[in-house]
Amino acid sequence: MVLEGYRDRVRPYVDRLARPFRAWSPSRLSGLAIAFAAAAALLAAGVRWTTPLLFLPVSALILLAGLFDVLDGHIARTTHRASLRGDLLDHVLDRYADVLLVLGFAVSGYADPILALLALVSLLLASYMGTQAQAVGQGRAYGGLLSRADRLVVLAAAAFLEFDWSLPWPWARSEPWARFHLGPLAFTVIDVAFAYFVIAGQLTAVARARRTYRALPPA
Repeated sequence: MVLEGYRDRVRPYVDRLARPFRAWSPSRLSGLAIAFAAAAALLAAGVRWTTPLLFLPVSALILLAGLFDVLDGHIARTTHRASLRGDLLDHVLDRYADVLLVLGFAVSGYADPILALLALVSLLLASYMGTQAQAVGQGRAYGGLLSRADRLVVLAAAAFLEFDWSLPWPWARSEPWARFHLGPLAFTVIDVAFAYFVIAGQLTAVARARRTYRALPPA
């Protein structure tokens, strides 16, 4: 998935969604984004002690977090309120949101803890390489297989599928912690999402680092 490449195509739709919030400060929208992400993380963690039906609101909250994450930057740029402070706040809150979401799913019992840790490391490395490019004067790097939009969509889809397969459908499994079996391995949809984060995140981090390094003058 490379949703970042569709930024120009979806801009007219983002303009429409942003209209009711144009009077809001970008920082307020950033606060809403992390609030929705934190709520999603708490509900995901609560699945461990309640029911996988909670994955439905988790999916919705992740999408809302993604929506407001898009709107804060869009409104900051289109209303000429972009600032260095706002840019810093946005990146800091995005990283905290990433950590909270991965931790929430890790606690839920539907993800292997080691895989969740590796996924988190890969997400943070991919984001770090993007901001490091900016730090050395090459502009923010958004390329690669795993943009922030990609990871939020993947997490929301994984949460929805876990909700859907927790319902008493004919194809539903009676083992919520081991949806699929591949030989001796047992894994859930969230495990698959985290495995994708590990692979795509590392490829994205390496690609961004290489692109930035090649753009810099020789030592």
